[in-house]
Amino acid sequence: MGIRAAIVALAMGLAATAAQAHPHVFVEARAEVVFDGDGRVKAVRHVWRFDEAFTAFAIQGLDANGDGELTREELQPLAQINVESLAEFDFFTFLYQGGAEVAFAEPVEYWLDFYGGRLTLFYTLPLKDAVIADASKLTLDVFDPSYFVAFEMAKEQPFALVDAPQTCKLDFTPPPELDPQTATTLAQIPATERQLSSDLLEVTETLSNSATIGCS
Repeated sequence: MGIRAAIVALAMGLAATAAQAHPHVFVEARAEVVFDGDGRVKAVRHVWRFDEAFTAFAIQGLDANGDGELTREELQPLAQINVESLAEFDFFTFLYQGGAEVAFAEPVEYWLDFYGGRLTLFYTLPLKDAVIADASKLTLDVFDPSYFVAFEMAKEQPFALVDAPQTCKLDFTPPPELDPQTATTLAQIPATERQLSSDLLEVTETLSNSATIGCS
């Protein structure tokens, strides 16, 4: 089951005990911008920690040996399906250079861990072609434009540079706060409603966690 399919099923299953609302799943995220030996950006590494409700649903039936613990091996099939399903949603990861979108290749080095009652997905998203973060700068957005999944970046080091030249700098801009009226409207949308209206999309498409990377 892919992440989005699991999210829909989870939200429907919780209807009797929890309010149906956008967003349906909450993710605590961290992203690393990885450079190669030539000072070019080559990949984005993600760490996504899912909320307890989604975790409880997603892990049902995965304890193959019945020992009450979930190993990385037991979770690997779910990790593969989830990572593959993210392609449909552009991995909730959008990279731009000078206004042009930068393409990603297939994800690699992916796995799930289970700790403290929550699932955490780790995966690396390589760029199809490494790019230089020069004067034109790069902008990395991590979010779900439809606000079905809410991404909140980790409070400490939400974004980080890995193996970057010393001249490189990263600036993080969190998403704006939702106004009360829009938040109330979103809270009334059931999980079965897959598309937002154009006026709501105009708002949710601004809720990106943005990092700007530049190297002098």
